[in-house]
Amino acid sequence: MRYLISGGGTGGHIFPAVSIANALKELDPEAKILFVGALGRMEMERVPQAGYEIVGLPVRGFNRAQPWKNVSVMADLVKSLRQVKKIIKDFRPDVGVGVGGYASGAAMWQASKMGIPILLQEQNGFAGVTNKILRNKAAKICVAYEGMERFFPADKIILTGNPVRQNLLSGKKREVKGEKNLLIIGGSLGARTINEAVKAALPQLAKSDIHVVWQTGKGYYEKCKAAWEAAGCSKNIECLDFLSDMPDRYAQADLVISRAGASSISELCLLGKPAILVPSPNVAEDHQTHNALALVNKNAAVLVKDIEAAEKLIPTALELIQDEKRLELLHTNVLKLAQTDSAKRIAEEVMKLAKK
Repeated sequence: MRYLISGGGTGGHIFPAVSIANALKELDPEAKILFVGALGRMEMERVPQAGYEIVGLPVRGFNRAQPWKNVSVMADLVKSLRQVKKIIKDFRPDVGVGVGGYASGAAMWQASKMGIPILLQEQNGFAGVTNKILRNKAAKICVAYEGMERFFPADKIILTGNPVRQNLLSGKKREVKGEKNLLIIGGSLGARTINEAVKAALPQLAKSDIHVVWQTGKGYYEKCKAAWEAAGCSKNIECLDFLSDMPDRYAQADLVISRAGASSISELCLLGKPAILVPSPNVAEDHQTHNALALVNKNAAVLVKDIEAAEKLIPTALELIQDEKRLELLHTNVLKLAQTDSAKRIAEEVMKLAKK
């Protein structure tokens, strides 16, 4: 069987795409897989690192702020559709898999037009523009949240969850007597608002009896480290730009502070981690708030708005981490929302379409 997988632009699209490819290979070692991405975007680097071939299209997003610049964007879209047509003729895929992003729109549109069944995977609680455009062309749509009928035809929806890094379950917890552990993560790029809130509260955190792991992101590390050193809190606070040992860090944490990206939320659910979510306001359709509310409305997480983080984030965390009953309730409720073996389940749906 031959599978065309397309999408990218962010890690939130690339990681599920690669996970689905890995699951297809596990179920069908003879499978031929080709990725289609957007030139200049991170998938062009990350997908080959994962061991897969990728072809880049000149496609890019529309400029909403300066509409007059979209003439060249349209020209690149037309060029991309022509290019995809040739890729499909040469590769002859049995199924197309779209995970969102500019390239996914062009590739899946053309695949559908050429009679190839397509499956979409939507990571967020608020559907992305590309997947909404393609919804009527898809044979199946795999989603991570309930209630997605407001975006997609109900008969096409399958609740599979998002693929997550399976090695996260292998983390080992070190027993530290009487010490609570707070994990603060802003993703590989970091989260400015979260970092600013932590910087302002360093004296308060230094006086507490909790151990803090603060992952700042590479772009913010130097300034955060300078504030950390000035506050003299190296005894109970670790300040790091990147965490290479995430399974162990998660295992150790009693409470996590995080953005509300789809992958992060799926990981928190799988691990049953109590969390304070600070949705990023700088994302399309404010989808991180929708992701967070899917947990908050089931009493499975706590929400602190980005605009209120400077004032509320650390006081909320210091209070919550000492509340054993609340932590246990959040743990129980978030664990109920976990979807296991998501990549394998999505891959099985893809293979069903191929066999048809």
